[in-house]
Amino acid sequence: MPFDLLHVGPLVLLAHILGIIAAAHAILHTRTSQGAIAWAVSLVAMPYLTLVPYLFLGRSKFAGYADARRVENELLRTRAHPHVWDTHASSAGLPTQQLGSRLVQSLTRLGGMPFLPGNTVRTLVNGTATFEAIFEAIENARRYVIVQFFIVRDDALGDMLKDALIAKAQQGVRVYFLYDSIGSFDLPHRYVAALRAAGIEMQPFATNRRFVNRLQLNFRNHRKIVSVDGERAFIGGHNVGVEYLGAKPPLSPWRDTHIEVRGPAVASIQFVFIEDWYWATQQLPEFDVPAVDSVVPSVNHGANERAANNMHCIVLPSGPADKQETCSLFFVEAINAARERIWITTPYLVPDEAVFAALRLAALRGVDVRILIPSRRDHRVVFAASKLYAYDSLRAGIRIFRYQPGFLHQKVVLIDSSAAAIGSANLDNRSFRLNFEIMVLTVDRGFALEVETMLLDDFAESREIDSDEYRKSNALQRMLMHVARLFSPIL
Repeated sequence: MPFDLLHVGPLVLLAHILGIIAAAHAILHTRTSQGAIAWAVSLVAMPYLTLVPYLFLGRSKFAGYADARRVENELLRTRAHPHVWDTHASSAGLPTQQLGSRLVQSLTRLGGMPFLPGNTVRTLVNGTATFEAIFEAIENARRYVIVQFFIVRDDALGDMLKDALIAKAQQGVRVYFLYDSIGSFDLPHRYVAALRAAGIEMQPFATNRRFVNRLQLNFRNHRKIVSVDGERAFIGGHNVGVEYLGAKPPLSPWRDTHIEVRGPAVASIQFVFIEDWYWATQQLPEFDVPAVDSVVPSVNHGANERAANNMHCIVLPSGPADKQETCSLFFVEAINAARERIWITTPYLVPDEAVFAALRLAALRGVDVRILIPSRRDHRVVFAASKLYAYDSLRAGIRIFRYQPGFLHQKVVLIDSSAAAIGSANLDNRSFRLNFEIMVLTVDRGFALEVETMLLDDFAESREIDSDEYRKSNALQRMLMHVARLFSPIL
């Protein structure tokens, strides 16, 4: 025993010394004061458990990264932005009428992109509808296809995508494929090699392009983008894996939403991809963007699509290199803009203080505030923290619903009867500050009604929770929820 203590004692002391050093680093470099406190307390109190996670997750400021990425984005937006931005930079008449001039101004400044008229947007309410539409668009591609996902799996759906892209590449269609190096960490080399052998430009997105910190797991590219010939684009919550088709228990059936966009806004979505591709490769993809008139829909593509001239869209990309905290501020502005209702669906309810305050204030001024979250968990700590935020929300008059059939992964914001945003951003700190995300806000009463109908169907399959659930929780469950929420700034 004395021998063991002689060896264990120095190790314990070393762990605490390293914990104190790491805590000081967290205080200096973590982006928010709440995150700094969470890391500092855990590193000092429990260095054995938190030192290794801090190496991978703790750097919310990556030395030199944000500046380098920001400079590149500003150069691209100055020199290589879509020409439709110049044509329609001031075309915000309908958005101004529906949302107000102040919100339109703040969103265009926040995202760095204008509202564009003349679009058609339709909802794709599950994985089957989403990938049927994506594969149909790829099959009809004539010039180029761009693909970007956070997660790509080598399974049945991944093989279908691989085969579809290889077939188009063999027909002479240019294909660009960007995947996140951490989100797709288990994607085998043979999958990538097969695509590259067919002439497809395939690259991983990594934050350490010019840096030596190979342990960095923050700053993930969480966007999901597919665009074909500059005419059709798809964004939303689905990744490439059979679980997104509801084929992987215990989370199935999977509930997610994508949208298909036709019209000038496709150029903005593609430009978000161009920025990411340029960061990953230092090269611009070679494809011609069609003239504005050729991307405005002129035929009816389905009963769910509305007249093109009624749909104004703004693309809102966000990420850790932004001058402002774009994603968090978008949610704050959207919530503050609501006069009748704000309905939000998110897999993770871990808002920062600004967003949570905006939600509570909206409820206090009589807005119908509803948040739809999962009843099943995919991350224990996040789920526990979400439960406590849900109970705190109830006290402010916010209605919280839990989706019952399966795991809910969709990211939707419905504002009054005039606008809806759909994309990749969750209501959590990782989306607000650490991930690259994309949302498309569509101003159109017909589309808002379509989203409302979709969400009413989801609410019908959900259970509204009340404060009794928290009061009936035992002491240990309450303690776990409160401990989990301590880590919410770094989840």
